[in-house]
Amino acid sequence: MMDRKLMGVLTPSSNTILEPGTSALVADLPGVSAHFSRFNVVKIALDEGANNQFLLEPMLVAARLLSDAKVGVIAWSGTSASWLGPDWDAELCAAIEAETGTPACTAVGAINELLARHGASKIGLVTPYTADVQAQIIATYAGQGISVVGEEHLNLSDNFAFSTVSDNDIRAMCRSAARDGAQAIVIMCTNMRGWSFMAELEAQIGIPVIDSTAAVVWKALLVLGEDPVPLEQRGWMFTQAGTA
Repeated sequence: MMDRKLMGVLTPSSNTILEPGTSALVADLPGVSAHFSRFNVVKIALDEGANNQFLLEPMLVAARLLSDAKVGVIAWSGTSASWLGPDWDAELCAAIEAETGTPACTAVGAINELLARHGASKIGLVTPYTADVQAQIIATYAGQGISVVGEEHLNLSDNFAFSTVSDNDIRAMCRSAARDGAQAIVIMCTNMRGWSFMAELEAQIGIPVIDSTAAVVWKALLVLGEDPVPLEQRGWMFTQAGTA
């Protein structure tokens, strides 16, 4: 019987970057494939309507569809916990695992694990979000003992619009955020293409660049029992092997 590692990925409905990015990252790993299930997300903001997009039940509906494909992990490839808080992430993972019997992980959980592995207490933060969402993310990190010492954001709230940000603009934002002793750069959004040039930026600025889409893939590979090191040419994070 063919040995396959099936990665299930929960996807915001208006995201057009994470699916090709995730598939490109796993393409060089024989037997690993990514499978996607969407639920409605069109706007990122702090109001009740926007936050209600991340209620558990719609996400669990999408997770149940992934479980039909007998995936070995269900990964939330979105960054909502960066402003809703780590308890929200933990609740989501517990609910998915209880509902489907499948291990779950998240983008923000993976990012935070990578920051811990690097020992980073000062970061540069790059997002497309509005100023109030950015401030909430910064406050969330402060509560975890991590200082955002450099930040760049684009004041966008339409989720589809995030995908239109050019690669060169993302590169420039990362270089600008790499200041005042930042020990890592976090690209906090799975609808921007930072996954495709992490290694390039790391060579330029000398610190890890942690893209959200790539971080989900890294963590999901560990959960699947797959070594991420064959992807080390993509960036520092894929040198970080070990158990999930």
